[in-house]
Amino acid sequence: MKNRAIVVGTAGIDSGNTAVAWAAREARLRRRALHIVHVLEWNPAEARDAGNDTYVERVWGSSTATTAAATRCARDIAPEVDVTADTVIGHPAERLLELARDAELLVVGHRGRGGFAGLRLGSVGQRVAAHAACPVAVVRGLPAADGPVVAGVDDSPAADTVLETAFTTAAARAAGLTIVRSFAAERDGAEHVLVRDQLAPWREKFPDVPVETLLTQEGVARALVGASSSAQLVVVGSRGRGAIRGALLGSTGLHLLQHAGCPVLVAHSYAGNRWVG
Repeated sequence: MKNRAIVVGTAGIDSGNTAVAWAAREARLRRRALHIVHVLEWNPAEARDAGNDTYVERVWGSSTATTAAATRCARDIAPEVDVTADTVIGHPAERLLELARDAELLVVGHRGRGGFAGLRLGSVGQRVAAHAACPVAVVRGLPAADGPVVAGVDDSPAADTVLETAFTTAAARAAGLTIVRSFAAERDGAEHVLVRDQLAPWREKFPDVPVETLLTQEGVARALVGASSSAQLVVVGSRGRGAIRGALLGSTGLHLLQHAGCPVLVAHSYAGNRWVG
């Protein structure tokens, strides 16, 4: 199968530029091409008021400047990466979801305006994180360069996808890995055994990745946000059960996307010709 590119959405503002910079570094790390996308929502009423030709010149001129600046940013950071850029018309979440079908990773900032027509990119990020046909990184906060990768896991079938992503990501970065799991007080002893057994095959596969476990009785969202303050990345599943059930479809995931102190990577796995969470 042909190598899939990393796709990053930008609105040409601070959040979008930060996402482009992060995506460029990730493309360099993974040795993948980078495709920059500026999503433009066409406004027919504004076009009529401004005069169609004037409106077209203005919005496309702005879009060209946005993608050109993003391309320069990416090439300055990762000159060895193949970088392309496009402006597409439509609703940001819908167009990004379309592009995600053929992407290895979709990257967005945590909020934005401009090309996203005043939408908080947090809401777009939440939607694509839940529904994209590939993993999604929502770039926010200040990643700790020497910090660990943090992963939230439960006992659902999706946990293996999260663990595979987390171990692979930590290994690529030569970073440590912190596993966060929430449990009820009465399950303290049993939970330690379950986590040990759950991690055993991954420790064997990635013997060079140092692993710490954080078992907590507090809410998993609070624990993950706390751990994110000294992490370079937080990895979570798109859905699951137990401690992080519906993590990126409900209040827990929304809280993480709004408050994490570093980028958040939503893990999915590839099966046949489709991605599954």
